[in-house]
Amino acid sequence: MNDDEVRALVITEPTGPAALRLGTLPAPPAGAGVVVDVRAAGVTFPDLLLTQGRYQVRPDPPFAPGLEVAGIVRRAAPGSGFAPGDRVVAYTGIGGGFAETVGVPASSVVPLPDNVDFSAGAALMVNYQTTYFGLADRGRLEPGETVLVHGAAGGVGTAAIQVALALGAHVLAVVSDVAKADIARRAGATEVLLADGWAGQVRDRFGAVDVVLDPVGGDRFDESLRLLRPGGRLLVVGFTEGRIPQVAVNRLLLRNIAVVGVAWGHYAAHDPGLIHRVGAQLSRFAAEGRVRPVVGRTYSFEDGAQALLDLAARRTVGKSVLVL
Repeated sequence: MNDDEVRALVITEPTGPAALRLGTLPAPPAGAGVVVDVRAAGVTFPDLLLTQGRYQVRPDPPFAPGLEVAGIVRRAAPGSGFAPGDRVVAYTGIGGGFAETVGVPASSVVPLPDNVDFSAGAALMVNYQTTYFGLADRGRLEPGETVLVHGAAGGVGTAAIQVALALGAHVLAVVSDVAKADIARRAGATEVLLADGWAGQVRDRFGAVDVVLDPVGGDRFDESLRLLRPGGRLLVVGFTEGRIPQVAVNRLLLRNIAVVGVAWGHYAAHDPGLIHRVGAQLSRFAAEGRVRPVVGRTYSFEDGAQALLDLAARRTVGKSVLVL
């Protein structure tokens, strides 16, 4: 490998995580806004979809997955606000983070708080920015409201628990089994419901909810819609169950409820200040100890394929991270 290349986990055929191979990609160009030496890379559901050719954006092979990284600035363009040696978290856009070095625009980089290590820092970008954007901006969450979080033991779910609590909400966390209930409690949830019979439990114990954050879709979405109070909002984050639900819009009309899309990464392209603005709030929460990413498992860089296979099989809890 020469100075024009960086070591990376590369997809040459989008046939799934098993196709990831250790290889090289071109090094960031001289004009890149901020060049970061990666210390940890977050593992996200979009990364899995990228390897399968099922993500909304489909880069041409060869490419590296990886939407978020934490590391140290190697070089930065004048006026970027960053300098060599800075600890940062960065959003790569549509991949590229499963590499030793990445180049990104300055608008996609935020400082990493001193009290957060690189593995936890890699979790502070996609999941936490998505849930803050969803709950605060798209969901207009007010202090004292009740938020129901599906998939509450996963990376998005644990982030949503902490962000909702930091915003002053009461949180109901839905998980699939007892072991995952412990992860949701570790994230800060005090009300944890098992997925078996969860909707009945909500009705019996709480009546209804103000906001639902749903990365699961399928039947969870259908039941969640019925549990919203008048004025309630259902935040659509993803469809890990596989089925994309459909809505009879007369139900929205008659009950004065809303289904709201939350596509943080796509919105960031239309609002260049979004990542910095949300990052400042998350840094404040982290400094106060209200945001503390739950890292479920760290993998060596070379085991990136296994990390994605575990995610696909739902063997993961909290946030999975590749360490370099």
